[in-house]
Amino acid sequence: MRTLAIGDIHGCSKALDHLLEIVNPKPQDTLITLGDYVNKGRDSKGVIDRLISLHKQGNLIPLKGNHEIIMLQARNNPLKQRLWLEKGGKATLKSYSEGHLIKIPESHWDFLGKVCINSYETANHLFVHANLDPHLPLARQPEYKLFWEKFQHPAAHSSGKTMICGHTSQKSGKPVNLGHAICIDTWAYGKGWLSCLDVETGKLWQVNQGGNFRISHIQDYYRPSSLRQDIKDGSPIFGGSLFSRAAAITFKGK
Repeated sequence: MRTLAIGDIHGCSKALDHLLEIVNPKPQDTLITLGDYVNKGRDSKGVIDRLISLHKQGNLIPLKGNHEIIMLQARNNPLKQRLWLEKGGKATLKSYSEGHLIKIPESHWDFLGKVCINSYETANHLFVHANLDPHLPLARQPEYKLFWEKFQHPAAHSSGKTMICGHTSQKSGKPVNLGHAICIDTWAYGKGWLSCLDVETGKLWQVNQGGNFRISHIQDYYRPSSLRQDIKDGSPIFGGSLFSRAAAITFKGK
């Protein structure tokens, strides 16, 4: 039985399909998606269709991201619609045949608004979209922390559990591993990768929209405190030797 976390998908249905094919989740596995399924990429509709299917099979725990929140707010609020369109909603609408909110099926609204949850906790890990207040239990986390705050040297959580999150896109295409906190948003909708992490073994699969994939280990990306530099949004600074295994196992798509 594996616990598998997938980073921000952002409408990249091809990458998601490729990733599921190589990871091959089993019925006994727990699959946790970290939010931001919609906007920016070309096929938000296809992504949600696939996630709904996985959820019906019983092994998907989908978290809500800030882009789902923006989309839900836009449904009945013209002022929020403008913000949503600016944040990638145009691409989402285009993925539905006639590009209009009324063409989004009720099952998709239900999935985003009723099925997706704010956070998830296991014996050793805390799963959130964006970040955490290190002093508060998961049930008392403020929404700003869970959905909006960037990943910039977060403190270790008081529970001693490792935080697994997305939200802060790493333009390098490489996750950030601080030991007590790991960010696996690796810019799938851009020129990066969609990442899946086996949180117990540390195995990491990454796939892009072209079907290329690479396999590595999350320890390849570990940054001990003495070596850390500023982690800006999408611009982590890493030493070259830390990625020797990841670079050595990169495969081209068909």
